[in-house]
Amino acid sequence: MLPKLFFLPLLLTSCFLIAQSTPLEVEDILSDEYRPKRLEAIRSLKNGFQYTTLSVDRKEQKATLYLHHFAGKQPKRSLVQTDTLAGIPFFTNYSFSKNETKLLLETKAEPIYRRSKRAIYWVYDRQTKKAEELFPNPIQEPLLSPNGQFAAFVYQRNLYVKNLQNNRVQKITQDGSFDIINGITDWVYEEEFGFVRAFDWSPDSSHLVYMRFDESNVPIFSMDVYGKSTYPYPYAFRYPKAGEKNSVVQLFVYELENGNQHEISLGNESPYYIPRIKYVGGQYGLLVQTLNRHQNHLKLWKVNPMQNKAEVLLEEKDAAYVSIQDQYQFLKDGTFLWLSERDGFNHIYHYDSNGKLLSQLTKGNWEVTDIYGLNEKSQELYYQSVENGSIGRGVFALKLNNKKKRNLGRTEGSNGATFSADKSYFIHSYSDEKTPPQYAVYQTKSGKKVKDLIANNALQKRVEAQHLPQREFSTIKINGETLNMYLLKPNNFDPNKKYPVLLYQYSGPGSQQVSNRWGGTRDFWHKLLTQKDIIVACVDGRGTGFKGAAFKKATYLNLVKYETLDQIAFAKALAEMPFVDPARIGIWGWSFGGHMASHCLLTGNDVFALGIAVAPVTNWRFYDTIYTERFMRTPQENPSGYDLNSPLNYADQLKGKYLIIHGSGDDNVHVQNTMRMVEALIQADKQFEWMLYPDKNHGIYGGNTQKHLYTKMTNFILENL
Repeated sequence: MLPKLFFLPLLLTSCFLIAQSTPLEVEDILSDEYRPKRLEAIRSLKNGFQYTTLSVDRKEQKATLYLHHFAGKQPKRSLVQTDTLAGIPFFTNYSFSKNETKLLLETKAEPIYRRSKRAIYWVYDRQTKKAEELFPNPIQEPLLSPNGQFAAFVYQRNLYVKNLQNNRVQKITQDGSFDIINGITDWVYEEEFGFVRAFDWSPDSSHLVYMRFDESNVPIFSMDVYGKSTYPYPYAFRYPKAGEKNSVVQLFVYELENGNQHEISLGNESPYYIPRIKYVGGQYGLLVQTLNRHQNHLKLWKVNPMQNKAEVLLEEKDAAYVSIQDQYQFLKDGTFLWLSERDGFNHIYHYDSNGKLLSQLTKGNWEVTDIYGLNEKSQELYYQSVENGSIGRGVFALKLNNKKKRNLGRTEGSNGATFSADKSYFIHSYSDEKTPPQYAVYQTKSGKKVKDLIANNALQKRVEAQHLPQREFSTIKINGETLNMYLLKPNNFDPNKKYPVLLYQYSGPGSQQVSNRWGGTRDFWHKLLTQKDIIVACVDGRGTGFKGAAFKKATYLNLVKYETLDQIAFAKALAEMPFVDPARIGIWGWSFGGHMASHCLLTGNDVFALGIAVAPVTNWRFYDTIYTERFMRTPQENPSGYDLNSPLNYADQLKGKYLIIHGSGDDNVHVQNTMRMVEALIQADKQFEWMLYPDKNHGIYGGNTQKHLYTKMTNFILENL
């Protein structure tokens, strides 16, 4: 009887492991079961000891804004929640007025482009606990005034202000049209400078500063929307491709009390780009960043809109390009902190109120990636950097005077922080290849953990039960550079076996794919491929980020040239490994990575047997001004840089299997890129496969789309690699 007693538990355990080890399916990696829980929309309140988070249940159409305490055992409580009987609708986003007396609740949001949307907004009064609709029609980018008495917003490209005391609505501008935009950005500013709202309130709520875009000379791009009607219809918008004209941008100020408004001048200059405007309060007033067209000369202006005075606080210049800055802090003593690459790496500099450099606060062959702010009482600065290694992120505290440094996170993996308003507490976020996102509250001064918030234990157990492989991080010497890389091997890896290899990369300027953090859908898809006996490999070549300005800017004027050479060299190095089948090496990528996959497959046709390009650029002449010219200048100035690095010119070199995928409604990388590539391949008498997703944008999602996309790529790889 004894053997039977032991045999039964062993049999059950074995069956359990087999059941839990069933291969991943595409449906799995797209399901909620493989998405980690996160703290959504964290806002630290001014009192320094509380913060808010948003919980949204789209299926049940319920939302709750929770109020939490950084410390103590007080349970979270609802600040506002969906209550149709009380007139509070289902909302999906929120923002406070600066004095925190009112909330804007976003409902019925409809996306326009990557960041822009129209929605119905409600104003919730925290004292009366009532919500009122801000405007009856969908509007864009509403912003409560600092005193909570007004709300500004954009409707049909005109700027409006509503007095929340008497509900009076004023139309501030009158000329909004297909050619003129007031208060929000045009397409290329939104995509490449990363913002939509182009206005800001003065700290005393007395006036608004806004940007006006004249797009009348920007060429029009049109794409068909197929929809479900009998006839498709054209969707037209202004899109400046490389070398074409951009919008003419102006700054205006509007005074609420008397309705006066005038244009703001920046000395005698007419800046080509105005990528940032922001009120910071105190003696600085309005700060404006400007750039020339080559984007290698940035100026930070201190502006008094009412007196129409402006002076330059500092300038950044570079032989290649400079970056606009969101990572700066203005301190109570009138000084300010600024990030710059001027010594070859991104570091923090301390300036006085007149823009005179006081000191460089951080230094070394590593980069600062975020400034969290200064504790004015302790004079301790908090920031994020890659000083523990370029594939991770660390959180640090640094004294302004003696520069004593503390590590506030782990030494490996990806650390982040959200600080309380007074910097006495912070929410530490952490993940690495093996650990899904974790959140915990820490006391800043002592560095001690106060409490855990989210651990994602269920997800970790699910993944561990699946016996999924882990990315193996290392470095490789290629073309004179030490590059970060990883290998993802099958769980039952046999070093005596020959495996096919799929390279994944993005490769764009300043990007990073080799990163020790918890992965997303694409990472799980790569692990799915390993269960089918495929090795997935990745290397961040020249031009990628977080290894210094020289490394990042090595590709200047020649996008894709050196990146391609690095991927080909990486593939050749892999081919020499005893467990790699050199005849079965493929490469894939999305967007910039799709351009790279195409270019590598064609120009490295003796190395790559397969390539998949999703939403690829195929010639930089087809892409927008701001992004492309930052790295390439204009086609008129640099024609060879554009054409010698375009896969369109190498279609006749196709030998391997090629799959090209695009969404027909891609407003970002137009389907024109794929159509031109397809035509070049046809005329070169080359066979290939391609797939168009009707009306889908650059992300290619919606309904069953992602399942279809990943299934198609999986099948193509299994059949051809």
